[in-house]
Amino acid sequence: MRIVKIIVLVLLVAFVGIQFIPAERNQSDTEPSTDFMLVNNVPEKIQKKLQVSCYDCHSNNTQYPWYNKIQPAAWFLEDHIKEGKAELNFNEWDSLSSRRKASKLRSIIKQIESGEMPLDSYTLIHTDATFSEAEAAEMINFITQLKDSL
Repeated sequence: MRIVKIIVLVLLVAFVGIQFIPAERNQSDTEPSTDFMLVNNVPEKIQKKLQVSCYDCHSNNTQYPWYNKIQPAAWFLEDHIKEGKAELNFNEWDSLSSRRKASKLRSIIKQIESGEMPLDSYTLIHTDATFSEAEAAEMINFITQLKDSL
């Protein structure tokens, strides 16, 4: 029984200790002129869905949930955000070549169709980020038109 108390105490001290190790924050006060929404004529309904479903991980400005200050959850979030931005950063959209944009748009379509995006781990807590069939069809239609216009 004494060994269990020691283990619990060590784990508690470790948990409290890691709270003092900060995670990077993905927040910016400015909206760059290269942003996807500014460069393209995005309908308001599509804009809102992109903001809710995509921009937290795929832009330079994340709206963090309450648990983002608790380690190791904050590290997990930052890892997802870094991976998301490495794949696609909507704030840097206009800095991409036309060929790269077309490739990203094809990828967006595939991932929405297959249900890969948004991630299940994200929609578990952000239920408004899920796509209904109608929203998915509308988003895919808009992205397809955008891709065809490049």
